[in-house]
Amino acid sequence: MGRTKPNKKVHSKATAPPAQHASAAKQPSVPALLEKAQSLIGQCDYELALKFVRRILDQDPRNSEAKEMLGVSLLELGEIDEAKLAFQALLPPNPDAPNPSPPSAHLYLAQLSDDDPKLALQHYQAAVNIFQAQLKGKVRADENAKDEVELKSSIVQALVSQVEIWMDPSYDLCFEPEAEKTCEELLALALATDPGNPEALQSLASVRMSQQRPEDAKKCLEEVWATLKDLDLDDPKLPPIPVRLTLVRLFLELSLYTPALLVLHGITSTDDQEVEAWYLEGWCFYLMAEQAQENGGTLDELTWQELGKDSRDCLETCQVLHRNQEHPDKPMLEHIKELIAKLDSLGIEASPLEDGADEEGGGDDDEWESDDGSVDGDGDVEMQ
Repeated sequence: MGRTKPNKKVHSKATAPPAQHASAAKQPSVPALLEKAQSLIGQCDYELALKFVRRILDQDPRNSEAKEMLGVSLLELGEIDEAKLAFQALLPPNPDAPNPSPPSAHLYLAQLSDDDPKLALQHYQAAVNIFQAQLKGKVRADENAKDEVELKSSIVQALVSQVEIWMDPSYDLCFEPEAEKTCEELLALALATDPGNPEALQSLASVRMSQQRPEDAKKCLEEVWATLKDLDLDDPKLPPIPVRLTLVRLFLELSLYTPALLVLHGITSTDDQEVEAWYLEGWCFYLMAEQAQENGGTLDELTWQELGKDSRDCLETCQVLHRNQEHPDKPMLEHIKELIAKLDSLGIEASPLEDGADEEGGGDDDEWESDDGSVDGDGDVEMQ
């Protein structure tokens, strides 16, 4: 394992249309404006998308799709209060709110209610109720409605989000006497809705760990891994990266190092700039090196020194990415430095730069500096 370097069209006066004809020119249709706004949001051009959305609302003030796009664009531009108002306009008691209410508005408002966990729970449950009604055919879904598989997945995600709020130690809810029972009921409903759902099983494993039931947690994770291990990286059934990173943390808590590394390799294959993935991979190798020392010096036919070097390479890469991206997780950076210092004290050094690093990293001009100011080359790690 080694480190590698990470024309203007001019109208003549003769052909220019008369002013009175220009004012009467046909305006773009609302569907055309909606399509353009959606395309711009997909391109992350939220400022321009906002202009198109406002044009739609000028023509059709009650257009619910445009109101949601308004909220999304404002949210991405950091206009949180305005975004909340836009999403609230899609819900009762607003007289222009559509019936039924779009569940997405509840989901956005739930995520924007981190200062009020009980309100967030209400929004998540409202979304669940709407999705369940759509699933049972009691509510007519619009033309953009999800199919049955997507509906079940959305229900599970909203239920799991409620469990996460109940378990979050930063809220007082986790100390409520009904917290454990509520989490059990929410996850039972999630698994009844979509049996074997990886996110629901993963959340159940977290609950079992909090209950000091590691063997039951391990059974849940083994079931998750059985579902995920053969999926291609572009398979839509593969959970998003944040969910997989949480899965890795659970694997590490239970010393399940092989599936943890395989999940991490899948993540870095998709996004080799994912800071937390490099951190967890370095932490995983470090834990394996410790276990190898305890077991006579080897683990899975690798010496503790080899595992330690792999750990150091990943942590060095993570440290560089953390700084370059100005990553907000400062405790993670402190732990990285602590682990590197321990490896240093054991005589474990980072792998030398490999030949051809300049081709991959863009040449000497792209050298990165370590935290102490010295040039350390590119911190990318290539798994061999």
